Amino acid sequence: MKKPRAAVGSRCRKQASSQEGRERRALSSGQAKPSVPDGLTRRQEKVVLQTSVSPYHQFRDTAEVTVFRESLLSWYDREKRDLPWRRLAEDEVDLDRRAYAVWVSEVMLQQTQVATVIAYYTRWMQKWPTLQDLASASLEEVNQLWAGLGYYSRGRRLQEGARKVVEELGGHMPRTAESLQRLLPGVGRYTAGAIASIAYGQAAGVVDGNVVRVLCRVRVIGANPNSAFVSQQLWGLAQQLVDPARPGDFNQAIMELGATVCTPQHPLCSQCPVQSLCQAHQRVERAQLVASQNLPGSPDVEECAPNTGQCRLCAPPTEPWDQTLGVANFPRKASRRPPREECSATCVLEQPRALGGARILLVQRPNSGLLAGLWEFPSVTVEPSGQCQRKALLQELQSWAGPFPATRLQHLGQVVHTFSHIKLTYQVYGLALEGQAPVTIPPGARWLTREEFHTAAISTAMKKVFRVYEGQQPRTYKSPKRSQASVPSSRKKPSPGQQVLDSFFRPHIPTGAPTLNSVGQ
Repeated sequence: MKKPRAAVGSRCRKQASSQEGRERRALSSGQAKPSVPDGLTRRQEKVVLQTSVSPYHQFRDTAEVTVFRESLLSWYDREKRDLPWRRLAEDEVDLDRRAYAVWVSEVMLQQTQVATVIAYYTRWMQKWPTLQDLASASLEEVNQLWAGLGYYSRGRRLQEGARKVVEELGGHMPRTAESLQRLLPGVGRYTAGAIASIAYGQAAGVVDGNVVRVLCRVRVIGANPNSAFVSQQLWGLAQQLVDPARPGDFNQAIMELGATVCTPQHPLCSQCPVQSLCQAHQRVERAQLVASQNLPGSPDVEECAPNTGQCRLCAPPTEPWDQTLGVANFPRKASRRPPREECSATCVLEQPRALGGARILLVQRPNSGLLAGLWEFPSVTVEPSGQCQRKALLQELQSWAGPFPATRLQHLGQVVHTFSHIKLTYQVYGLALEGQAPVTIPPGARWLTREEFHTAAISTAMKKVFRVYEGQQPRTYKSPKRSQASVPSSRKKPSPGQQVLDSFFRPHIPTGAPTLNSVGQ
């Protein structure tokens, strides 16, 4: 069998982490679980949910479930990727160390690609191989190692959890999915199930973005997977399918399937081990058969047919089947709110002639909120219009480094960086301080050499800002997305003598001929 290609996207936990966030918010606000009337037991809840779902979206019998498990696990045993956290989980005999190794990997993999996580995970486990090691580390050390991985609150909560285990739980990890979720900060239903199944062998199903995609295609669930009702159904299917003999391997296998074969676009259906059970694939085949025979009517001869009303798991009538997408019609793509836009003026303040080498000023962000506890260049939030931003930035800089001539502050360009919910435009300034004696600064700030800067706990956005500063000359910093950073084009005009030389050697261009800038317009 041909090996599947490398993961197209990431083994991301977007669905899981967002669901866990909703659950925590609901618990903290005292809200009851949706779709379940007060007083219902878990068994009664199951009956209510089953009676409102068409059998079309369920597995027919235990034999079908058994075939799904066996086919998926057989494929996983042949095709699974060799990943460091899997090796640790397989080789570690100490349950607490095994659970800790799984916990770290699951937190890092939330909304982050596997290829990116491997290096971070390896460094993390080398530095803090046990819960006790992590609990004794400082937040500064955690942020420094996490820098560049994004979603920095994950690292902070991971350390908070390690400290709670060491200080309050006797150094032992909770042993069930329910107690993991209840006792550890930042651990929701998905992460708890992953740790319990992989580390302890508990038959707990898991639902992340990859599992959502597989289940929605296998059972043709076209309704919004983010809704409370559909989410409950997906968790029910995951619990029904998980193999009690190999729960950890099964959960990793279904996530592996979603990451490497059942991908968001261009899925490799011919390599899918559960293709025969996939109703989305069967629907594609029926549509192709109807089209090849020029048969009239709809190809959906086995569509869901609830007795009354619209099925709550089918796609709404406003979103009909798109034959060009095939199985990628599922799951339904939820509409996203565009990130709110904010603007910040930030300045790279440097002492180029400081004793012992040039020094750069960094200040620490508050311990809560966006990029909590990380270091950054002095910055102020400003209006996008740019009015008064220079004055506001000068006041901020002088509060850290004392008075200096305003004329030295130079605008160098801008950087646009998108966080999960904020699109932040940084107006980048530069300022060089004269003198060799170190400038006294208040607590919460520090001077770093350039070498120290590159190893400090700073965000990717600040690294982009520093690249613009390092350029100094009119140029554009090319970030992963187009037009993410730019610099003014009118800085540092050539001297009169240089202008004469340039004019002499410049080739003559006839009037009306296209210039370099006009060609691409």
